[in-house]
Amino acid sequence: MSSAKLTTPDQQWGRVLLCGGTDWPRLGKKDKGGKKAQDDPTSTDLLEPHILRSLSNVRAVSIHASCCGCHCVVLDTDGVAWLFGRNDKACLGLTGTDAISENAPRRLAPHALVHAACGRNHTLLVGSEGQLWSAGANHAGQCGHPACPEVQSFKLVNGPKLGGTKEKVIKAGAGITFSVVLTESGKVFAFGSEEKGQLGNGQAGERIVSAGKSAFDYETEPVLVKGLGEYTMADISCGPQHTIAMDKDGRVFVWGYNGYCRLGTGNQADQLAPKPVPQFLGPNEITMASHVIAGPSCSVVIDKQGMFYMAGKWKNTGDGSGGQPFSTFKFIQDIMGCKIIHVACGGVTHWALAQEDDGVMTIAFGQGALNGTFSRTTSTSSSSPSPASPPSVSSSDLPSSHFRRVAGGQNTSFILAVPSEKLSDLPRHPYEVNPPEICVVCDEDTGEDDSPLECDKCDYPYHLQCLDPPLDAVPDGEWFCPHCATTPGGPVSLDGTRPKPTRGVKRSAVDESPKPGQKRKADAQSAAPKRKK
Repeated sequence: MSSAKLTTPDQQWGRVLLCGGTDWPRLGKKDKGGKKAQDDPTSTDLLEPHILRSLSNVRAVSIHASCCGCHCVVLDTDGVAWLFGRNDKACLGLTGTDAISENAPRRLAPHALVHAACGRNHTLLVGSEGQLWSAGANHAGQCGHPACPEVQSFKLVNGPKLGGTKEKVIKAGAGITFSVVLTESGKVFAFGSEEKGQLGNGQAGERIVSAGKSAFDYETEPVLVKGLGEYTMADISCGPQHTIAMDKDGRVFVWGYNGYCRLGTGNQADQLAPKPVPQFLGPNEITMASHVIAGPSCSVVIDKQGMFYMAGKWKNTGDGSGGQPFSTFKFIQDIMGCKIIHVACGGVTHWALAQEDDGVMTIAFGQGALNGTFSRTTSTSSSSPSPASPPSVSSSDLPSSHFRRVAGGQNTSFILAVPSEKLSDLPRHPYEVNPPEICVVCDEDTGEDDSPLECDKCDYPYHLQCLDPPLDAVPDGEWFCPHCATTPGGPVSLDGTRPKPTRGVKRSAVDESPKPGQKRKADAQSAAPKRKK
């Protein structure tokens, strides 16, 4: 089916940036000799935020990744999904390939999509009419289909249902072997393995199948999570084996695996059914939750006054480490004066956006980053244990106020950023695309006084007068050549090979949407042509 238009006049959108590892098949894995892939001198790690060329002309509204996975889903204003990364167990809905390059993301539009979730090896997509699609590993029914090794293409999930009536899904979460969905009516459903109480149905489902070997029961269709019936739920988030949820008033509930005290219940006992967290139950409204997020071995709550609370293990040494986890939710003192409006947890990274008088401040912290996921100028195995602004953000020309949202992957960080002139100064990935040296229409070099205009995606040069109709001046903001304008999200050519354009290219090549707060220049005197980078 074709995707319906989702754009609204006030809808916020941005461009996709990424930093960290991009060698999807090898990320986090060891070679046969025991050497980690990221130690390879030919590593493709990005040590500062890069504009992703392939999606640089796609208006992205959300990015979805997982702290336990190495793949990513980007949704745009048209409800189209763009997928790339590791493709273990066909989690990106394709067979015969171990990864989809970020330079040629897969376009998927089964319907207008509004949300997505990534597990370790499976993916969920949510449609605007409440549909749910899934693909990937399904040995425990985590895709919501009868158990099988993998679901090789995205298939519609039958359910969830309540009293025989199908519920509309509005949000999804995914762990390693289970999935959780939130419906329009505020109900929470789960499916997959019951191990550690992940499904919140009151049991772990463990059984002995042979001497010294156990297995776990599983649910292949969405089942209602017990104990939340009297509440209208508003948010969910899944870690590898646990879930944290919030109702519309800000009450917080946790269930599943409680290793390292990640549920914040004061002990390490697994919770087989949702357990309310006392400190977020009120009656003081400002100390109740406004946002929740599950990390790899921790949980995070942001209260209604913007305070940042964590439980579990979030670093390698000291208070908050594996030996001294936060057994209950504690606020992080270093940022207690910041008003947090957004958080994200990656494999070892923790991100927060804080509202300030003059914009938004970006905060990142954690330990053990090996692929540049903090967007630092150098990769280190012992990154900042305390909250701090990433140096490559705070010291670059790009204000962190341009960051709209962050999504943390296992070894990669993804950023949704506001388009601007300063944003355009960031390096692009891939850095080298080997464009032609002279105008690709007339194939002539007419001197510096008539320097060609470069496409903001492919770097191909065009004389202003070779466009049809010709341009009198360089447009403000972003400009995309005819080829890129007609193929949003299209693959990036790395060798400079592409069909040669002819005269008669269309004026629609220009991105007609000015950057925020600006209008296009009206005459040739207001700007000089963009020269080659």
